[in-house]
Amino acid sequence: MYEDAYTDCSWVKFEVLERFMKDVLVASRIPQKDAAIISDVLITSDKRGIDSHGIGRLKPIYIDRIDAGILNPITKISIVRDRKTSAVLDGHNGMGHVIAKNAMERAIGKASAHGMGMVAVRNSTHYGIAGYYAMMAANAGMIGITGTNARPSIAPTFGVENMLGTNPLTVGFPTDEAFDFILDCATSVSQRGKIEVYGRAKKQLPPGWVIGLDGKTRTDTNQVLEDLTKGRAALTPLGGIGEDTGGYKGYGYATLVEVLCSALQGGGFLKQLTGMDSAGNKAPILLGHFFIAIDIEEFTELAAFKTIAGNIMRELRTSKKAPGQDQIFTAGEKEWIAWQYRKVHGCPIPKTLQAQMIELRDRFDLNYSFDFEQ
Repeated sequence: MYEDAYTDCSWVKFEVLERFMKDVLVASRIPQKDAAIISDVLITSDKRGIDSHGIGRLKPIYIDRIDAGILNPITKISIVRDRKTSAVLDGHNGMGHVIAKNAMERAIGKASAHGMGMVAVRNSTHYGIAGYYAMMAANAGMIGITGTNARPSIAPTFGVENMLGTNPLTVGFPTDEAFDFILDCATSVSQRGKIEVYGRAKKQLPPGWVIGLDGKTRTDTNQVLEDLTKGRAALTPLGGIGEDTGGYKGYGYATLVEVLCSALQGGGFLKQLTGMDSAGNKAPILLGHFFIAIDIEEFTELAAFKTIAGNIMRELRTSKKAPGQDQIFTAGEKEWIAWQYRKVHGCPIPKTLQAQMIELRDRFDLNYSFDFEQ
């Protein structure tokens, strides 16, 4: 269902990609154990068809930021506050994936002991797909909720200035089906990673994703990517421009995540997260996250919960379809379908990412010969 769009890609086996990413991360001074966590988060994204947050993030979001001195490859986590059901952690500008996994593990442990657990994090960095951490809770038989703030990119309703991050509000829980319910999406109509995918495919953006300073929609993909970083364009909140289609709803949810990722742990927010200092130089992007785990068996039997949750999904999918539509999906299903295809064929790598992989291999003198070079 995704794959017709990848006509200009080479398909690479996941075991090769994961090993390659781990080797690159270790060559960038990240410890082996941490590199394994990071590469697992990234490869999970690619396996699930979320191409915006997989290997495409390796160089520009992690390696380039380590090179620039604004991301610490050595992750040190401090406990700021620790209670029975809650904790606050400081990530000291380390690798967000490592910090986030540690935080959700703590939340799950507290939920196992006391029914619920919540951990807030400050001074962290980009942590990959939020769904990875919700899946951790679902795999433990729990409800998982997580969110993170990000560099300013969303304009508030009736505004055109990028103020809020894409700020996902992500939820996961187990069902009795082959896949869990995982709702992992930004609080904007789209997000930068997806726009980058459009850029690599040389496609124009759909109207309504981006707003310009004149208050009108923008569709010029490559210029939008440049203008988003310079404040000349902004993403629209879920619901779109203005209030007529409910843009205030996405704006409200994005604001909620911003507060939970900053006010609870004394972290940065809004324009403090631009990644630039007052002199215009690159600076650490010190993000906040939150992680919630809820033990289902504190409320009901896990098997009963899974059955009812599964029944709800099945009834939704078998409801009346709109004319011309073949299928209704539930959250997590498209990602599971993508994995059924990709576990056989591998991961699609467009030419721009092929060039990045070759560049990283040659720079770190890694022993790889990729099929797409033949």
